[in-house]
Amino acid sequence: MVEDEKDFRWTVMLDWSNIVIMLKLDNINQITELKKGKAIRRLTKIHGTEKLMALEPDHLENLVINELKNLMKKELLLHEKKQKELEREIRNKVIPLKRGGIIKLDPRDLKDFKGDPEDAQKMLKYLYKKFLGDDKDDDKDDDKDKYKEDRNHYYI
Repeated sequence: MVEDEKDFRWTVMLDWSNIVIMLKLDNINQITELKKGKAIRRLTKIHGTEKLMALEPDHLENLVINELKNLMKKELLLHEKKQKELEREIRNKVIPLKRGGIIKLDPRDLKDFKGDPEDAQKMLKYLYKKFLGDDKDDDKDDDKDKYKEDRNHYYI
């Protein structure tokens, strides 16, 4: 069966970026060409080319969105689940920091830091002071601490 290209003239009025946004997807590639074609063919069959050409672009986009929602139920549910999981993971990592969480920084972990290890320690002291708002230089007595980890790490 050869499909007439005139049947799909109405598709030029579609703004696919709006459709992607309304489906809450990240990019157009998440909608397969097969699903796009199936939705367009189904809408053309149901409503007819002439009726679709007479509709406003916003109404056409809503029709396509509803059709794609029906065709992509599994993909949309999976995408929504991944988004919620990502948000929860970010929330679990960031919100504890806002409540005064502890970040353990070790100068040895800064392998990519190009410079002297003393510069790395100065940077860590600066971050410590910046986050805690401590104006005093309490780090002079770090070498005298009886706990070894206090001499090698800074807690923010």
